[in-house]
Amino acid sequence: MPYTVNCSILLTELPLLQRPAAAKAAGFDAVEFWWPFAAAVPTETQIADFENSITDADVRLTGLNFAAGDMPAGDRGLVSWPARSNEFRDNLAVAASIGERLGCTSFNALYGNRIDGVTAEEQDDLAIENLSLAARSVAPIGGTVLLEPVSGAPRYPLRTAADVLAVIDRVRAETGDTNIKLLADFYHLAVNGDDVEAVIAEHAHEFGHIQIADAPGRGEPGTGTLPIHEWLAHSHGLGYDGAIGLEYKTAAANPFAWLEAV
Repeated sequence: MPYTVNCSILLTELPLLQRPAAAKAAGFDAVEFWWPFAAAVPTETQIADFENSITDADVRLTGLNFAAGDMPAGDRGLVSWPARSNEFRDNLAVAASIGERLGCTSFNALYGNRIDGVTAEEQDDLAIENLSLAARSVAPIGGTVLLEPVSGAPRYPLRTAADVLAVIDRVRAETGDTNIKLLADFYHLAVNGDDVEAVIAEHAHEFGHIQIADAPGRGEPGTGTLPIHEWLAHSHGLGYDGAIGLEYKTAAANPFAWLEAV
């Protein structure tokens, strides 16, 4: 299976813009990123520097998150956050334009935490609107919006594959937009207690993307107890033919040594 290196969580000993070249030096041809800028609408120079780091390294950008707020501070997306909805909407054209220039067609939209003083219904209604806008913003370049369950964020409401698929079904039913899919992050699903094997059996053929890390610890495969290789083989056998996002943390000198045994 083709692997893509998440350069927002791996190779962090290097400055962000040096990581695509380091991924290439490690033998990879593809990378993915969380939103790599502090602002939802960065400067043209910042965008050019990021794009050049990809093209100069001769790697493909296979995935990009939409702006998601301050992740280290606990934010987990803007999609359902009323006070920052315009910020998310302003980001859509920027992300789509980066994707168009770099050939990236997968865009992860983090749903957002529950917000004090706002009802869940209000947040969910807004999310449907914003996910539809996101889907339409990337449709002209053949893009797909990804939606994922997240662990370790108590106020993030999408914890299982079923939670995500219910939102996707609602987007499709209410807006007609179909270019939105489940991002099957095996780590988040497992940590949240979902039945990963059942999710694969029922939905692997329609996964928009897969990301992996072992549990406990969110380390590289082999550092925990998850049957990641079996899950990947089963997903492939049931029709998933996309890349596998390496989205784990590691202190190993060679963060990709586990692949030598695969």
